[in-house]
Formats: sequence, structure tokens, C-alpha cells
Amino acid sequence: MKRTILVLGILLLFATTPTRSQTPPVPIISPEVNSDNRVTFRFRGPNNKEVAVSLEGVPKPLPMEKDEQGVWSVTTEPLAPDYYGYAIIADGVHMFDPSNHAIKPNFLNRASEVHVPGPSSVSWETNVVPHGEIHHHFYKSGVVGDQRDYYVYTPPSYDARKKQSFPVLYLLHGFSDDASGWTAVGRANVILDNLIAQGKAKPMIVVMPLGYGAPEVLLPNSGVWRDRPITERNFDKFREALLTEVIPQVEAEYPVIKDRNSRAIAGLSMGGSESLLAGLNTLDKFGWIGAFSFGGLTEDFDKQFPSLDSKAAEQLHLLWIACGTDDRLIEINRKFRAWLASKNIKHTDIETPGYHTWMVWRRNLTEFMSLLFR
Repeated sequence: MKRTILVLGILLLFATTPTRSQTPPVPIISPEVNSDNRVTFRFRGPNNKEVAVSLEGVPKPLPMEKDEQGVWSVTTEPLAPDYYGYAIIADGVHMFDPSNHAIKPNFLNRASEVHVPGPSSVSWETNVVPHGEIHHHFYKSGVVGDQRDYYVYTPPSYDARKKQSFPVLYLLHGFSDDASGWTAVGRANVILDNLIAQGKAKPMIVVMPLGYGAPEVLLPNSGVWRDRPITERNFDKFREALLTEVIPQVEAEYPVIKDRNSRAIAGLSMGGSESLLAGLNTLDKFGWIGAFSFGGLTEDFDKQFPSLDSKAAEQLHLLWIACGTDDRLIEINRKFRAWLASKNIKHTDIETPGYHTWMVWRRNLTEFMSLLFR
């Protein structure tokens, strides 16, 4: 009996005595966007030795400092209104911010995301304007041999019951992005909603396909960009899938105008190269071409564009080549533009401050869309 009472007393003591493990730590706020557009990042890591934040558009990680509660923090300089990807680096390990639910999707480099809001005049801010819709399609590719998808933006004035036809832009993502890149991260639909509402862009349909002709390029150590055969297969098979599968499906399902004068193609990084390869080698299909920070081409432009000359290029309404001045790809972009100039091919050169980031490409898209189908 005494033994039973003793055991019960011990159990009661543990049940009523607060312990450190029962007291949850005070939640931390991260990221915190301050009124002056500085952003404070915080991370709880009492046992970590070194923590930093890798922030999109900032060339070096920002070191964080630890307080007596084991919470690391750092506050940035004022940031321009935009969406920024970032990662916490704890003792050399890149990770999501555990205090933030917002994630930037990507096949290889997913990251947390922070929004520094701006005024309504910023093209990617959601405003009280008529909104278009995003449609998600799936199909089996006979060219590539896999199941794949593409997204379609229809403008606010689109009505499937009516016979109004629209011009179409094929908008291509970069390496490691998925087909949702331009909407989930680039905010292309929001940008176009705002431009249409302001009368700065024509209502258009935008098609955003999966941009890999050789999906194995996403595997570790695939050799893409170093091994030309796999790189060229990726480009060639994508172009074939675009021309023989995606475009015919879109033209069967949506009221797009089916001629080159009402068909544009543009993309970023890998998608910029794909836009040039598809557009400049099939000028009967595309009348408007844009490349933002293109990458993956070699300097042997004569081989990659064998039929392109000034006479053939006269068919183009717009050839628009843009790149950030801090981008590692600026040199190949400049060399390509010089090659175009040497062949007397009319084109528009755009250089803006910035790295290989979505902050550059959102601005590129805003300007490019406003020029289309005029």
C-alpha cells in the first residue's frame, strides 16, 4: 500500500511540475518587412555556430548575429518593392525559413520568399482591376515521351462562348523552373492584368509550357551546358514539342489568331535561348521575339541560326534582347547582339542594372508585353 502511494505521489509531482520542455519557445517573426522597406530575418538556432541569409539579388550572404535566447537575426538595407527569394544558411546547410510559409517553387532550387510591397503603379502588385484566368493543361508528349503540362492565361475580356480571337504569346521559363514559373514567381498574369487595365498592353492569350526537351537535364551531374549533345537535344526536342504538340493543341482549344503577325515567343535564361532558336529558325511562325538574359547558346551563331540574314529578318516586327549588367551572361548576350548588328539585322538592345534574377525579368516582361501586337 505504501509503495502504491509513493508511486502515485511521484507521478503527481511530475504531472504538476512545469518543465522546460513543456514551455514552448516564444514564436519569432521572420521575415518582418519594416516601414522603410528594410527586412529583418530571424532564425532560432541556439546550437548553430554560423548563420546567414542568402537573398536574391544580393551577391553575398548576409551574416546573422545571435542573441542571448539563441535567435539569429539580420536587417537588410532598404529593398526596392518586389518579391525576393531567400534561404537560411545554418552551418553551411541551405534551408527554408521555418517561420515563413511562402515558398518559391523550383525543381532544383526552391526557396522561401518575401514580398516587399509597393505602390499600385508597380506592375506586379495585385490591384483592383479586371483579372484574367489561369488554365492548367496536361498531355502525353510523343516527342519527349513523358507526361507534361502547360499553363494558359486568358485575358479578362476572354469568353469561350464568343468568337473574339486574340494574339498569343508563348512565354518560356528558365532552367530548373517548372511550368508554373512565370505565374507562381514571375507574376506574369498580374503584370498583364495591370497593363491591359491601364491600356498599356493589348489583350492577349499567354501560353507557358514546360521547357525541357530532355528532362534528364534536371538530374544531378547531367552535364547540361557542358555537354553539347545533351544541351542541343534539350533545345531541339523542346522546339519540336512546342511546334508540333503545344501550338496545335492551343490553337484547337483557344481562339488565337493563327498567323505569325499575331504570334510572339519570349523567355528567360534557358527559355530565352529557346525563344531565339525557335523564333529565328521558324520566322514563318513568329513575328515577335524576346530573350531575357538568354543562356545556353555557344558563340557559333552562324551554325545555330544558319538561315538568318537581314532579308529574312525583315519579317520580324520585334527582336528584343535584354540582360542585366551584373548578370554572368551579359557577355554572350552582347556578342550575339554584335553578331546581329554585323548582319544588319534590326533588333532592340536592352541593358538594365541587376543580376540573373526575377527582379530583372519581371521588369523585362512588363516592357516587352507593352510593345507586342501594336
